[in-house]
Amino acid sequence: MASSPFIKQDYKGILDTPQPRRRLPYFSILVLGIAAISGGILFTALTADAGQDEKTFKVKEITNHSEAATDTRAAPPLPTVTVKKLTLPAATPPTSPDVQTAATLPATTQASITPPESEPPVTRRAANSGDLQPQPAATGSWRTTQVRPGDSLAKIFQRLDLSAAELHRIVSSGKTAAALKRIYPGQTLRFRIAPDNRVLELQLEKDQLHSLQILASEDGYTSHEIAREPERTLASASATINDSLFLAAQQAGLSNALTMELAGIFGWDIDFALDIRQGDHFNTLYEDLALDGKPIGHGDILAAEFVNQGKTYRAVRYTAPDGHSDYYTPEGKSMRKAFLRTPVAFARISSRFSLGRKHPILNRIRAHKGVDYAAPSGTPIKAAGDGKVVFAGRKGGYGNVIVLQHGNTYSTLYGHMSRFAKGIRSGTRIRQGQTIGYVGMTGLATGPHLHYEFRVNGVHRNPLTVSLPAAAPIAAKYRADFLSKTGDLLATLDQIDSSTRVASSTP
Repeated sequence: MASSPFIKQDYKGILDTPQPRRRLPYFSILVLGIAAISGGILFTALTADAGQDEKTFKVKEITNHSEAATDTRAAPPLPTVTVKKLTLPAATPPTSPDVQTAATLPATTQASITPPESEPPVTRRAANSGDLQPQPAATGSWRTTQVRPGDSLAKIFQRLDLSAAELHRIVSSGKTAAALKRIYPGQTLRFRIAPDNRVLELQLEKDQLHSLQILASEDGYTSHEIAREPERTLASASATINDSLFLAAQQAGLSNALTMELAGIFGWDIDFALDIRQGDHFNTLYEDLALDGKPIGHGDILAAEFVNQGKTYRAVRYTAPDGHSDYYTPEGKSMRKAFLRTPVAFARISSRFSLGRKHPILNRIRAHKGVDYAAPSGTPIKAAGDGKVVFAGRKGGYGNVIVLQHGNTYSTLYGHMSRFAKGIRSGTRIRQGQTIGYVGMTGLATGPHLHYEFRVNGVHRNPLTVSLPAAAPIAAKYRADFLSKTGDLLATLDQIDSSTRVASSTP
């Protein structure tokens, strides 16, 4: 290979001068080789350690970050959970991923959630069905409120900060709950309210013996009528009439309700507006009622005796096996007649039946084919018997008048009414004793009174003296039961009558 001129010029002496050939010894070559190999191995090891350290650092960093994230999300350790079966709809579980529930816990944790032994539910007998109604656990707190004038259930719920949606579900829970739509001032409402302000139970106290209960259930709410059975004791009262029946009864300790019942029992035979005389007397057996040892009023009259103008009338109450209760004579004849003798209670007769009476307004002789009962305006007028309204409206001098048809034979007329009772119109079916209107002075009238007529086959008869058909007696199949159940009552009534006679004859 030819050298370049530049090299020849600069290094001419060197190139032209022959150089001795120098060789490395074998030992040096071996040392250098070992050193090179050792350096390569060392470099490789150092590089690998550095990479491994970097990987280790990154892995530890990621691991620590993951642990930190896990600590942030995890809920604190859960204590042992007590599970109770509720009758309320289950609340919606939280959806946050940071909250753990029993359903999301591991199997080992779920196994520790064991329900305790529950106590048997309290039961109460429902009056409408006779079944025992389960009561929920006594959770929640009770709040009591009294119905105020002008209150509605909606106002009460608003006042107690309760949900309007729950109010709708409660009043729609059944026919029994519909009574909540008709609450009256003075009634008491009791609410059992959960901590989350849900209504667990509602009680409406209608009176001392009857209440309505609304209970929360899995399907919403259920309603029940509850009736308490009072303690009953036999009581008696006797009195002689000197001024009026009401005054004599009051002095004997009878309530107004019992006095009205007494008059109603004998009202088919005695006209209490016309027939009562000084010296008449009565004896009664009735029930006194108590609740938790406290008197709460009177029950029904069980047996009674009334002596009017020397004639004795007796009545005893009997409840047949079919559940029907009524009053009968000791022989089993019904005290009830097909017609009431007087359609207005305790009214005064202002004008009698007469074919030659001089009309007070027309001032001429005009037959008065009925009886006038003077009473304050608004006094209730009762139907004399079962029948159908054939006329209800205004008719000449009668003013507002109602005519009732009782089968094919009898009819009655009621005139000068101030107004008709609700629902009364032509074609309406009427029960004996039902209020059909109220005393007034419409038409030709000088004052508030009832004009009452009684017709047999279309012919006017004197309502005070006409013979009234009796109701059916005790059925033959119940006669033995009637005699066995009423014998003791009549014997007690005899004892009262004997004691009364002895006391009245003692100076």
